[in-house]
Amino acid sequence: MLNDDSRGAIRSAARWLALIESGQASEADRAGLQRWREADARHEQAWQKALALKSRFGGLPPELAMASLDRPQQDRRRLLKGLLGLAAATPALWLASRELPIDAWRADVSTATGERRRISLGDGSVLELNTASAVNLDIERRRLSLVRGEIALRLPGDTPFAIETAQVLAVVNSGEVCIRQDADSCEFSVFRGSIELRTPARILQLHAGQRARLQRGQVVETLAFDPLAPGWREGVIMANGQALGDFLRELDRYRPGILRWAPELENLRVTGSFRLDDTDQILSLLAASLPLEVRYRTRYWVSLVPRAKVA
Repeated sequence: MLNDDSRGAIRSAARWLALIESGQASEADRAGLQRWREADARHEQAWQKALALKSRFGGLPPELAMASLDRPQQDRRRLLKGLLGLAAATPALWLASRELPIDAWRADVSTATGERRRISLGDGSVLELNTASAVNLDIERRRLSLVRGEIALRLPGDTPFAIETAQVLAVVNSGEVCIRQDADSCEFSVFRGSIELRTPARILQLHAGQRARLQRGQVVETLAFDPLAPGWREGVIMANGQALGDFLRELDRYRPGILRWAPELENLRVTGSFRLDDTDQILSLLAASLPLEVRYRTRYWVSLVPRAKVA
């Protein structure tokens, strides 16, 4: 339940965003926004939620996208439910609902599809969020909850940091780790240091160079660290003889809208390093190196089909 201070911060964030998006904001206005954000942690949190909501609603009119921000929680849920109900009416609203999971919108920190963020936690620790990710964060207790998506956490010392996922409670003792949570599984990778996975059945220690995948709260396999996996932290996606279908399923995480491909393309092989800041360029590079064509129905509806043979 929002208290009056938090609700006031959210309303102020909505007004600030409306001003910035209007195109009428002066340099003094932008400086005022910066001072407001720095004045209180609740201001910054409200501002980030406003940006996340704006990003997720994409092409919808700003007044509609922001309407739910300046409302009590019960009214906000009712409005969001109404918007999601309208999703079946048009592709644009369907896209809005796809990009706006309510639990992620309500999280302390989140990223939109295709967005990445890096946050300093104040003691030299650094938290990074990959595309379409969300966390609830309690810095004082050194604890976070991964709501969805993928994060990396780097700790400078030996003070433990707890991470809760849908599958397990993990304690990072030191070093650097990456955690990815999908619909029904979670994967932990250790770059440096160690991590402790506390499942109902046992406690598993992972060390540098190791990773583990969990389902239904149980460790289902332990593997060697995948050196290509952390490329997103540098803004790249990498493949080495990877099946095109697997590559496209990963790329789809970074693109808003619909990405489809013909079954005949599934087992073509991809090798290379591709910049994530332009996924359309990645598709163009695939078309240049593989026997396929990229067809745009709209900017947000793209299909890959086998290239027609020339007689």
